Amino acid sequence: MQKEIQTWLEDIKQSIEEIDSFLPETRHFFEFQKDLKTRKAVERNIEIIGEAVNRILQFDPEIQISHARKIVDTRNRIIHGYDSVSEDIIWAIVTRDLGQLQKEINSLLNY
Repeated sequence: MQKEIQTWLEDIKQSIEEIDSFLPETRHFFEFQKDLKTRKAVERNIEIIGEAVNRILQFDPEIQISHARKIVDTRNRIIHGYDSVSEDIIWAIVTRDLGQLQKEINSLLNY
């Protein structure tokens, strides 16, 4: 695997781990919704994940990451449409999608 791709995969892995560390073990949407610092930290890490996926796709479009285009689109929406970012969409990504992405990244990294 190319060094650049490995670095970007590691960035994704680290961002997922950081998001997980920001949230309590018992996750409640309304607590997340009230916690501005956590919401902004999660959004920033989703931006990093999206940028890393974008770079990977540009470097090697054959790398298989499920929903890669949606991940990049979410990053773009957070950055360019910041005023229309929905807390419930971010919450759904965190609680529903990041686990699968983490498995795929660990597999690509051979962890």
